[in-house]
Amino acid sequence: MTRRQIRENIFKILFKLEFNNVDEMSEQMELSLEDIENISDKDRQHIIDKSNKVIGLIGDIDAFIEKISSGWRIGRIGKAEIAILRLAIYEMKYDDEVPFKVAINEAVELSKIYCDEDAKSFINGVLAKVEE
Repeated sequence: MTRRQIRENIFKILFKLEFNNVDEMSEQMELSLEDIENISDKDRQHIIDKSNKVIGLIGDIDAFIEKISSGWRIGRIGKAEIAILRLAIYEMKYDDEVPFKVAINEAVELSKIYCDEDAKSFINGVLAKVEE
């Protein structure tokens, strides 16, 4: 599984957070992972670990997003967009394995697939405000 595929599966799990309580996310993760064909144990564990790390920091990440998104409260941001932003902010601020520019680029690429046309500009604009 490529890093992009792993990231996309983490995004899908984080998207489910908009419809489930944090307490339900372990079960939601397992359901998501069951849908992935031929996933290695290593990739499976990486998806679980990174998803849990993002979920564990969700309050801090959301506060940071509201701070840098120029008046956009979390509730006003689309569900797919917020899941993408949460993952990208986590990678930019907390994950030393992901280069800063890669996190931005991958977030924009996800937005091209899962969001409307204007979302990529919004996501890129918000993430451009994050300092290395």
